[in-house]
Amino acid sequence: MRSRRIPSGAPWVAPALIVLLALSIYPLIFSVKVALTNGAGAFSFDNFTRLARDRVFWVSAMQTVVFTAVALSIEFALGLGLALLIDSLGRARSMFRAGIMVPMLLPPVVAAVVWRLIYNPQFGVLNETLRRFGVNTAALTWTNGERSALLSVIAVDVWEWTPFIFLLLSAGLQAIPPEPLEAALIDGASTWQRFRDVTLPLLKPAIVLALLLRAMDLVRIFDQIFILTQGGPGTATETVSLYIYRTAFRFSNFGYAAAMSFVLLIATMLFSRGLLRVMRPR
Repeated sequence: MRSRRIPSGAPWVAPALIVLLALSIYPLIFSVKVALTNGAGAFSFDNFTRLARDRVFWVSAMQTVVFTAVALSIEFALGLGLALLIDSLGRARSMFRAGIMVPMLLPPVVAAVVWRLIYNPQFGVLNETLRRFGVNTAALTWTNGERSALLSVIAVDVWEWTPFIFLLLSAGLQAIPPEPLEAALIDGASTWQRFRDVTLPLLKPAIVLALLLRAMDLVRIFDQIFILTQGGPGTATETVSLYIYRTAFRFSNFGYAAAMSFVLLIATMLFSRGLLRVMRPR
């Protein structure tokens, strides 16, 4: 009986497959099992049907959508503007690019702690600076106000992650060949026409990549909100990720938390697919 030879590369691939199975595939299968099991241990869709009746889940989902849309729009606008501005500076662009990247180098937890101190209404730098300019800061509670809390968290995310979009778009601008721009200039195209008809279409792959990566991060944001507001005041800054954490580790309802996680995963996948369709060249 002939023995089948094991490919020479198999021993090298096996450790990676074992790690992938242990850290990714098995937890995923176990999460599906937990999500489809009720309190009695029987197979059930109760965890998913409960989502339709959970007001807090829908409030947190809506706030996640608002947070993602507003933060992503501001970060993209600022990142694109900075990329175009720095790209036009010539030799000085390297120095300015390094300075813009500084906020992104901080871990999100450290950035959130720093901004929590800045936002402090009693001894924070922000209110103290405004007081020196004669502004009455008694009502400026920033992360403690129902209307200002979400905007304050968005401001922190914009400050830290706009450099990420700037970096990707700046790299995309550097990859654009000069010939199409020179041809458009010879044809008498204005600056806006060159940007609209030449730069923007050629920059589209970098734009799609930047929007996809940031959108996926924003949808599952947790650390900044947990440190700055912990979802408060009330549920003013409650996001789906924070609600999942609270459900699983404070109320020990792992099945319901797993169901919400899969809904969040599916929603993120649908959003990514829709974004790719919208940005697809025609």
